[in-house]
Amino acid sequence: METQAIIFEKPEALAVRAVELKAPAEDDLIIDVAWSGVSTGTERLLWTGRMPQFPGMGYPLVPGYEAVGRISRSARDCSLREGDFVFVPGASCFGEVRGLFGGSARRLVVPARRAVAIDDSLQERGVLLALAATAYHAVAGYTLPDLIVGHGVLGRLLARITIALGGDAPVVWETNSDRVAGAMGYSVTNSQDDTNRSYRAIYDVSGSHDLLDSLISRLSPGGEVVLAGFYDVSLSFKFVPAFLREARMRVAAEWKDPDLRAVKGLIESGDLSLDGLITHRKTPDVAADAYHTAFTDPTCLKMILDWSTPQ
Repeated sequence: METQAIIFEKPEALAVRAVELKAPAEDDLIIDVAWSGVSTGTERLLWTGRMPQFPGMGYPLVPGYEAVGRISRSARDCSLREGDFVFVPGASCFGEVRGLFGGSARRLVVPARRAVAIDDSLQERGVLLALAATAYHAVAGYTLPDLIVGHGVLGRLLARITIALGGDAPVVWETNSDRVAGAMGYSVTNSQDDTNRSYRAIYDVSGSHDLLDSLISRLSPGGEVVLAGFYDVSLSFKFVPAFLREARMRVAAEWKDPDLRAVKGLIESGDLSLDGLITHRKTPDVAADAYHTAFTDPTCLKMILDWSTPQ
């Protein structure tokens, strides 16, 4: 069995071609993908070759960890049925081609435990569950942010989830004028126009490696900086300002299954909206253009690939 997939042959070399799928085991699902998302964080690093050493790294690879589609073959002893609409956080089913993270393909073979049933009404917005779970994982059980740095999709989801969890509306910093609009119940400003130096919890989702000193200078005593983005170079900060504030620092890691279930519940209850976050759509045959747009166009919040049309 073969499928069409996005292949990073090597850094900055993309192909759309047929790859062999592994034969499904009894506890595997076969999923026909409708849409997959392009990540401007980890996928950009894979594309440029700047991804730090990571388990499973190597080329050629199938990228992508944001896919939604329908089950075309169910698994043994599985509550999911053929025709169910599901979210899949990637796959590793492509023979000699690595699946890192393996979601950008027309068909996937995945263990049943990897798929999560979602409401049909979500349609393409279902690809955003991974980013929503990432944002939820960063805040769950911790002080909610009163400042968020970056108004991309992750920053917007972090702000929306903060409000959904009962927190006060955070301030969001954004330097790119193309990304200021679109706030839902919170304010977006430039750091230069913000005089507050008593934030309790600052969440950085910008991915910028050189902000720590300026963020620490905005903390209240005992405040915390949370690194919720992904960074490809070493981070550093001046010790004395952090010492004087008794500053704390935390790194938010990859989301877990409970985070995904939690945001699914927030979406189903109407407390979390995924509206207005997908801005660009293209078909796989123009994937090179899609990735270029996603990585270079500041007006592109989220690019998705539409696999729903027949090959």
